[in-house]
Amino acid sequence: MSDHGVGPPSQLDLLRWAEALAGSARTGLGFTESLYEQERYEEVLQVAAEIRVRADALSGGSFDVDTLVADWLGSVGRGVPGYVTPKVTIGAVVGNSAGELLMVQRADSGVWLYPTGWADVGYSAAEVVVKEVLEETGIQCEVVRPIAILDGMRLGITGIPLYSLVFHCRMTGGELSAHPLECSDVGFFAEGSLPEGSALPEEWAAEAFAAIRGEELDVRFDRPRDPPWLVADA
Repeated sequence: MSDHGVGPPSQLDLLRWAEALAGSARTGLGFTESLYEQERYEEVLQVAAEIRVRADALSGGSFDVDTLVADWLGSVGRGVPGYVTPKVTIGAVVGNSAGELLMVQRADSGVWLYPTGWADVGYSAAEVVVKEVLEETGIQCEVVRPIAILDGMRLGITGIPLYSLVFHCRMTGGELSAHPLECSDVGFFAEGSLPEGSALPEEWAAEAFAAIRGEELDVRFDRPRDPPWLVADA
């Protein structure tokens, strides 16, 4: 068993606990036929919303508990469609012949990151990679291998439950052209010369360039925590 110190929870802890409680409660509402259980799950949603609102307040957010509960209740489905799971994004570490990394500047946030997008129904994860890279950047690529399976909330890059699947890809053609709605800019960048405003490069840049150089890498994934609920970085 791991030795966990006792201390105040971080904002990330609060977000994770709130979303886990809300997910379990919404899933329960999707399967139960018991009025008693429905009432209990709705109470859990209320508690989860209180935690979530206080967590968001730590970063200057201002959200209404009742509105959040109503949004969560409105998303409840019946049976299997109501089982709440993390959303999935697909990322692409694309290298060119010069060993540079393809990056995009998001139009909504101005943040620079390797191309990434939501997983689309009807496509395999690798097919989404090829499609997203072409749509966002104008670059054609081939998928080499997966290099990371990451929990976005644990990494601290998102406030919603999200898994990120990252693939190493090789450029095969095309010309740089930023998507007119999704991207403000696109470009290839050398290691050590990433653009200002890059998203948490300390978490992925070294690994990305190692993959581009052809170095052997194990698939990176979040190791199980023991227990999983005490602290975010256990």
